[in-house]
Amino acid sequence: MTRTTDASKAAIAADVWGAVLGVAMGQRDRFLAALAEFGLTPGDLRALMVLEPEHSRPMGSLATAWECDASNVTWMVDRLEQRGLVERRPHPTDRRVKTVALTPLGVQTKTDLFTRLHEPPADLLALDRETLRSLRAALAKLPASLRAGLRFADTAMAAHDDT
Repeated sequence: MTRTTDASKAAIAADVWGAVLGVAMGQRDRFLAALAEFGLTPGDLRALMVLEPEHSRPMGSLATAWECDASNVTWMVDRLEQRGLVERRPHPTDRRVKTVALTPLGVQTKTDLFTRLHEPPADLLALDRETLRSLRAALAKLPASLRAGLRFADTAMAAHDDT
């Protein structure tokens, strides 16, 4: 990290971003192990993040959300459907279109996985309460655009608020 007090705003932002990226990348194995516990891949997680039980999504919109080819959506949905995590439904107004939604098992798996992913590592738990509160307050100031990929993070932070 930059040690000078007169560092430019860009240099400070680069230091902060490097620290955030370092923390995230340092937890890669832990993240992948949590997915493996559920028999899921990073792609499966990406799929689960945009699917809801009460709001089915057309297959075409999933290709856009997942930033992949429509044939990949079919393959991913097939895999998740075989595991009972999602179901295809008819579109309410266009019978040519299939939609996809989480099943009750998919909802439970998503909830359990997100709970597992939010379990703090031991090194974080070892920090004192004041440091943890300061870190939480600083992260809460980040713009939503930097947290958009982890929409469940804000909910998890609020659920653990004991200040």
